[in-house]
Amino acid sequence: MPNITVTVSEETYRRARVRAAELATSVSAVVARSLDEFAAAGTGAEARTRRFEELRARTPLVSAGRRLSREELHSRPGKRR
Repeated sequence: MPNITVTVSEETYRRARVRAAELATSVSAVVARSLDEFAAAGTGAEARTRRFEELRARTPLVSAGRRLSREELHSRPGKRR
């Protein structure tokens, strides 16, 4: 497994160690989990884009048809004039 070196301030590292201890984990585990989520988010977006393109390719083009008159456009069922 590769190692990564990250530089943070002493205060940030101290607070991270305290927080990790409260959660019964380590700073390394927290960073690894964050990187896993970060890396997975990119692939999720790519998958959604790919799925959208597949659906768009299968959807027929739709035409608006004839234009509505102003009266038809603004008429509402049950509306009194």
